[in-house]
Amino acid sequence: MAFAGSSKAGQPFRPKKRLGQNFLVDPTISDKIISLAGFSADDTVLEIGPGKGALTLPLARRVKHVVAVEMDVQLVEWLGGSLKKAGLGNVTLLHGDILKLDWQMLRKHFQGRIPVIGNLPYNISSPVLEKMCQSPQWMGQAVLMFQKEVAQRLTATPGTKAYGALTLLVQYHARVLSLLKVLKGSFFPVPKVDSMVVSVDFEKPWPQRAVHEAFFKKVVKGAFAHRRKTILNSLKGAMPDQTRESLLTALAACDIASGKRAEALEMGDFLRLSSALSIDNATANNYSPDA
Repeated sequence: MAFAGSSKAGQPFRPKKRLGQNFLVDPTISDKIISLAGFSADDTVLEIGPGKGALTLPLARRVKHVVAVEMDVQLVEWLGGSLKKAGLGNVTLLHGDILKLDWQMLRKHFQGRIPVIGNLPYNISSPVLEKMCQSPQWMGQAVLMFQKEVAQRLTATPGTKAYGALTLLVQYHARVLSLLKVLKGSFFPVPKVDSMVVSVDFEKPWPQRAVHEAFFKKVVKGAFAHRRKTILNSLKGAMPDQTRESLLTALAACDIASGKRAEALEMGDFLRLSSALSIDNATANNYSPDA
């Protein structure tokens, strides 16, 4: 087992279930992930959830600097000792919750966009993505490990079961590609499902932009609020400020059949629909991009 050892107190380190800790213990997978990420020797990289350093140590040997954010203070101490023992002085360890840290504070460590790598705990994977999508102008390529089901949602195409609001909202801000399947036996403790490494490249967003991004987000979430309903009925339930007539008019203007379900619509359909609905929506200009 790679990076096995004891805590600072000399006791075996016990993974904390409440923090979703499943440590990558296959060094060949670590090397593959870092190679696929393609970071250069001049890069400073943000690592989310370094854990015991399965990615941190080999990454630090290949890039200029690593800024690693870890929520578990015991692991911060443990990893600090491992880095010192390995003679690696180009890693800045920060104790904190990535979901609460201010990107402005993190940006001082970087020049330009922030490249990211991380084996995300399953329980924070979607919130981390949402946080990144709130400040896409600061993000570079993010190479992240997700539960396989979440990865499939990120890379899904229209008409598939995995296709949904998360798919559209992430693909709007970044190009998403599957890089590597990682079997559950590569972790300790062994999770119940396999994982997938995904590239989320914020430097390559969807080429067509929404007129009102916050309103686009509202339309997408509303459309998938009730997957089994038609697009018309799902939007009517999620957007009570819209009348049936206004929805029918907007759908017709976009050449979208009112009897279709949201999963049948492509990105361009949602962009046109949100634009058509916002034309007659007096509050559209009041939506904040971060809403």
